[in-house]
Amino acid sequence: MALDMTRWIAPSPEKPRGVTILGSTGSVGQSTVDLIARDPASYRVEALVARTSVELLAEQARRLRARLAVVAEPDRYQALKAALAGTSIEVAAGPEAVIEAAERPAEWVMAAVVGFAGLAPTLAAARRGALVALANKEALVCAGRLLIDAIEQSGGVLLPVDSEHNAIFQV
Repeated sequence: MALDMTRWIAPSPEKPRGVTILGSTGSVGQSTVDLIARDPASYRVEALVARTSVELLAEQARRLRARLAVVAEPDRYQALKAALAGTSIEVAAGPEAVIEAAERPAEWVMAAVVGFAGLAPTLAAARRGALVALANKEALVCAGRLLIDAIEQSGGVLLPVDSEHNAIFQV
């Protein structure tokens, strides 16, 4: 079966691509933020998610004009709210908020949350038909068939970006 890639054509200032970054303060997330910051007119940042790094998350959210910033640890909510006071950026916290961020309308979801914690939001993005750029190999190890089935049923795309599973994908 041929994959229709017309909806995944490169973004442009005329048609910015919606992006959510799950794990924006980690290594892959920071690289993704830097990539988007080089051409901000071509992207609309829907949501940024971090586990605990409130200061970096807030800086990224301001820099990229994100619509939503989420910290996974609920006890960090007040710190994030204070760091983004005076902006129009929505703030949320907790595991449910991480999943809600993945469910928001972004064509591209960078799934870079480390470990099993990344499975639920990655599945949420897959189920709604997003292009899921997967840097979390644990999601494949824990629930590979479930993730692949979700992508196939929704018409989304799973793009492995971590070195090990990208090498397998290329083979």
